[in-house]
Amino acid sequence: MLRRELRVILVSLIVSFILTVAKFVAFYMTHSVAILSDAMESIINVVAGGFACYSIYLSGKPKDANHPYGHGKVEFFSIGFEGAMIFFAGMLILFKAVQYFISPKELHSMESGLWLLGATTVANLLLGLYLIRAGRQLGSITISGNGQHIMTDVYSSTGLIVALSVIHYTGWNWLDPAVSVLMSILILTKGYQLMRRSISGLMDETDMKVVDKVIAILSSHRVPNWIDVHNMRVQQYGNNYHIDCHITMPYYLSLNEAHDEVKKVEVLVNKEFEEGEVEFFIHMDPCIPSCCHYCLKDACPVRQHAFTGEITWTRDNVLPNRKHG
Repeated sequence: MLRRELRVILVSLIVSFILTVAKFVAFYMTHSVAILSDAMESIINVVAGGFACYSIYLSGKPKDANHPYGHGKVEFFSIGFEGAMIFFAGMLILFKAVQYFISPKELHSMESGLWLLGATTVANLLLGLYLIRAGRQLGSITISGNGQHIMTDVYSSTGLIVALSVIHYTGWNWLDPAVSVLMSILILTKGYQLMRRSISGLMDETDMKVVDKVIAILSSHRVPNWIDVHNMRVQQYGNNYHIDCHITMPYYLSLNEAHDEVKKVEVLVNKEFEEGEVEFFIHMDPCIPSCCHYCLKDACPVRQHAFTGEITWTRDNVLPNRKHG
């Protein structure tokens, strides 16, 4: 899988470099600050692609004594770095647009520049779709983030082509820096979103979609010995997940029997969970008399209270550190 991830990001790096050169050629042909803005953003694609190559290589290294959970966290550094670079590019584009408002420049060879920009946009569209699809298949947030950035580039380039076409046919050159300002706002927003995602990952912010997915898997394959699940915590390391939780089981189970139940949980979730590999750390809690009213074991030899109804597992009762009921 690591080789495929590196191959995918290397394709992104090479294509992004070629398209960046083409956009700068279009800028020198037209002297359009809006095209310059697009070209400057594409530089970030190249820089981010290079950093992504290293982060994917590092995240694929096996666990060691210093990194018992692996090296997958580096992918959050990768998208944070990319977000910071995008944000910086947005600031530069905004500064350049203000300069052009103050000192306008005459535009040249607009038709040729538009054709060249259109070709780079189509190529970027194909690249972005390829990266997003590959990121989903490989469970790589670095590749997915890179693909989403490329798609943002596609949207901004499409809007840019429309605006430059209007300028070309109307002669309203003031639209050139105005469009550049709009592009800078879009780019700044995207940079902020990537940095926000990076910080949330590095701070181990809970991904509720992952929690809901795991709860749904456990609920659909629930067995009587799993009386309740609580104190669940999820951490992401690249495309790997570490989950620790408490599972309440009948107190009279032998150590071997309890271990077998824990193994069932780990095997089940890894089989059904498509987002990546899951490592479990499960603390086994013995049942107490207050568990009897929702315990599903029909022939429990130590039941002290009648069964009153099954408790549905949700975020509200799986995440807190307390037995249900």
